[in-house]
Amino acid sequence: MSIQTSVVDYEVGGQTYEGYLAKPEGGPVPVVLVAHAWAGQGDFERSKAEWLAQQGYAGFAIDVYGKGKRGTTVEENQALMNPLVGNRAELQARLKGSLEAASRQNGADASKMAAIGFCFGGLCVLDMARAGMKVAGVASFHGLFNAADNIPSPEIKTKVLALHGWDDPMATPDDVLAFSKEMTAAGADWQLHGYGGTMHAFTNPEANDPDMGTVYDANADRRSFATLKDFLGELF
Repeated sequence: MSIQTSVVDYEVGGQTYEGYLAKPEGGPVPVVLVAHAWAGQGDFERSKAEWLAQQGYAGFAIDVYGKGKRGTTVEENQALMNPLVGNRAELQARLKGSLEAASRQNGADASKMAAIGFCFGGLCVLDMARAGMKVAGVASFHGLFNAADNIPSPEIKTKVLALHGWDDPMATPDDVLAFSKEMTAAGADWQLHGYGGTMHAFTNPEANDPDMGTVYDANADRRSFATLKDFLGELF
């Protein structure tokens, strides 16, 4: 399938952000946002937008840090991510602005939107569901499950898929249990797929740090994307 790609600058709250759009020719088609990991939008997220375009969707890799703001070390990544994890209202405002930017793209069917996210991006898409944004479904890959303190009792109409490595040190079994209770109390249509013997960042071929708990797993990678394809087929 032939796809078209472009870099898309957009503004939220007076700040410029840089999106990346990949879409099949023609349209309009459903839009799937891609929320980035803690380093910011990069080749990994852009490749997932292109993969989505190959499946017949408009993939839009979003940016919640700001144009040119990217991390290359653990310390830089933490400095970018932690302020937003600690200020969920601000994070949600940036996510809403990114969703609106994606909806305006040529070839996008704004009535059919979803979002996927990786690591920190998993928390982002779960917050889109918590905040009642207009997405039919969200899928979190090895995401953080921290509840949003500014939305203590969410009512979730969005379908939720969590794809989780059971040995992920950043989302422990206790965190999974808390997440399950939150989703159930919110009335969400939710599902969680746990992959045994699998750590954080299992979809990233460059992840190879057992001490940090970030290790690629080819089987979990393949299985999770097969599940995503089924999930998106159900939504659209």
